[in-house]
Amino acid sequence: MTPRHGRSIGVLIVSNLLGGVGVASGFAVGGLLAQSLGGTSMAGFAQACSTLGAAVAAVPLANLAGRRGRRVSLSRGYAVACLGAVVIITAAVSSQIILMLLGMSLFGVAQAVNLQTRYAGAENVSPAARARAMSIVLWATTIGAVTGPNLAGPGDRFGAGLSLPAFTGPFLFSAVAFATAATVLAVLFRPSPAPPTGASAVEEPDALPSVGAVAALRWATGHPAALFAVVLIAVAHAVMVMVMVMTPVHMGNHGDTLELVGIVISLHVLGMYALSPVFGWAVDRLGAIPVAIVGIVLLAGAVCTGFVAASAGPGLTMMALVLLGLGWSASVISGSSLVSSLAPGHIRVALQGATDAGMNYAGAASAALAGPILAFGEFQAVNVAAALILLPAVVFLPAALRSVRSAVPAAHQPIPE
Repeated sequence: MTPRHGRSIGVLIVSNLLGGVGVASGFAVGGLLAQSLGGTSMAGFAQACSTLGAAVAAVPLANLAGRRGRRVSLSRGYAVACLGAVVIITAAVSSQIILMLLGMSLFGVAQAVNLQTRYAGAENVSPAARARAMSIVLWATTIGAVTGPNLAGPGDRFGAGLSLPAFTGPFLFSAVAFATAATVLAVLFRPSPAPPTGASAVEEPDALPSVGAVAALRWATGHPAALFAVVLIAVAHAVMVMVMVMTPVHMGNHGDTLELVGIVISLHVLGMYALSPVFGWAVDRLGAIPVAIVGIVLLAGAVCTGFVAASAGPGLTMMALVLLGLGWSASVISGSSLVSSLAPGHIRVALQGATDAGMNYAGAASAALAGPILAFGEFQAVNVAAALILLPAVVFLPAALRSVRSAVPAAHQPIPE
């Protein structure tokens, strides 16, 4: 890793930390604000709007990155999220739930930006260090995700001091965090150019015109390992969301305290992000497919433990959520590494955007289904459904293994670094 790329990674870490703080501090009270404006039914809908906003933004952000570069796409994405936070504050002051939902959709763009920073960190890095660079950027989210919710209380008191409605103050913190992240990226992020690669670069697919998300997904369907990566990331996120969003409800129904619920969710978040550099190192050393298998096994272990925990104490629930976070981390990092390393340059950015869009759409659908499933069969049914969601990754795994073990396909010629 060159000094210039090291500085770029540092800028991405700072921006991701700020973005994580902004997302988590607002997300912690978004449902409560929506409930106060439009009733209980609006609470879940507000969070769904945020997730859908991230899904819808993923492909346009990737397209913008392909045309103008990561610096422009990431900084503008945070600027849109900052606008969303301002719209939410305006909606709270004017008691307009529809305006608040629109603001949450724009606010959700920050989640898409946070995810796409991992790809920015992996660009123009040697294949031997690509997953590690990606995971280090993702790791920065740990600080924001853990710190953000703890700013909800101080933010609410700060907002009250400005005569703002309840649950509005944290969105002021979010707006400042997003604006700062956008400025840091716009001013300081200077991606290192790819080193020259000689005559071989003439035949490199990067020189071909960039394609759209649909064409990128069509390309992936013809390449088993890439298709497996896209499916793995989507199902891992869907499994994680389904179990995670219903865990506080399940624990509350069984009389567990809010403090205990907070500890369980915090440990889950640490599982998602804190060990991501370890999984990145493992991908670089052992390969993406072995780490993907570890991710699938961890997710399977999580839902099995969650099934048993439904009729046991909170200790098993805590174990299930930690395994769930670790499985998500291993799956997302290994899958992202496959997407970045297998796709030719003219397809790579579009496929990354399509993958993130699929990831967020899968999460939104999973969250929407989780409530009715919990009502139907309690926490056991939630974990059974999550296990079924995991099956497509298992189905696509053998073909990916055969593809990786065979000779390097012509379409996967080395990408210049």
